[in-house]
Amino acid sequence: MREQAHQEPGHGHAEGGAHGRAHDHDDPEHDDSHGHEGPGNGSHAGHSHGVSADADRRYLKAALALIAAFMLGEVIVGVLAKSLALISDAGHMLTDAASLVLALVAMSLAARPAKGALTFGFKRAEILSAQANGITLLGLGAVFTYEAIRRLISPPSVEGGIVLVTALVGIVVNVLAAWLISRANRSSLNVEGAYQHILNDAWAFIATALAGLVVMLTGFNRADAIATLVVAGLMFHAGYGLVRESGRIFLEAAPPGLDPDAIGAELAAVPGVVEVHDLHVWTITSGYPALSAHVLVRGDQDCHAVRLRLERTLRDHHRIEHSTLQVDHATPELLQLGVLGKPGADGPSPGHCADPHGSSHRPVT
Repeated sequence: MREQAHQEPGHGHAEGGAHGRAHDHDDPEHDDSHGHEGPGNGSHAGHSHGVSADADRRYLKAALALIAAFMLGEVIVGVLAKSLALISDAGHMLTDAASLVLALVAMSLAARPAKGALTFGFKRAEILSAQANGITLLGLGAVFTYEAIRRLISPPSVEGGIVLVTALVGIVVNVLAAWLISRANRSSLNVEGAYQHILNDAWAFIATALAGLVVMLTGFNRADAIATLVVAGLMFHAGYGLVRESGRIFLEAAPPGLDPDAIGAELAAVPGVVEVHDLHVWTITSGYPALSAHVLVRGDQDCHAVRLRLERTLRDHHRIEHSTLQVDHATPELLQLGVLGKPGADGPSPGHCADPHGSSHRPVT
């Protein structure tokens, strides 16, 4: 379908070229701007597409320095105190540090301009980073769950005082790191992944501190393993959320809050529109929704004017600034969505689309 274009002079709307539209510029009534002065057409100014500014990188680098320094000290103390809770926290902090490194690398990649075969550049590098963070959390959660269960069965002696002091310091470090990251652009799933790592670690340190206090006051060494299970549960929760959200983006699912059927019905209700079909809504990267559709309009309508109205609707009502609309005048052939004609002397007559996608939306009469 996407290779088709209406052949009437002045109304070629095939996708491709600048923002997916080709037009006959010999038409004296043709609007040369085509709406590209708006934030969602061509330049895409007005939204970051999930790429953070240099200030965001500074916040993440500062958080990384805090986490790395404390992590090294915690490993040493955890081994000396024989505390699995502290060692598991240190392992979690290792993933925190890795998540921050991945976030910084993804930011640098995503900022590179699109060129060659990468028509969107490396915009989805941050989604890969978020998914890697989620999978790492799930894996570590499984490891620590196994170790915690083993220590519940046969608990070793634990130095509760050392555990308590170290955990209290860890709470301060993680709260400060979380505060630094919270000042960055958390609309990015990449940054949100790093933030969830740090925030979950802060809660884990609270659980570890409570375990250290219990061990110190009562000698109940199994409290250390119970705290580890709490840490693992937090890892599973955060990891699942990151994998789920990144998976939705890779599967080209519509962003949360954007219902393709509702959007299709709204576009079909715009004056002059006869039908909207082959509608796709997806996310390129965090905060960067995109839409494409084939729109048929009445023969007495100006395709360009209708397209501008549709783009304005998408931008104002749904904050979709990157849209590619193929707009054609409605003909009996194009209205035969997905229907191929019977073979004739010249072969089968061309229907609109041999493999139509999604629902067809028409104005409510």
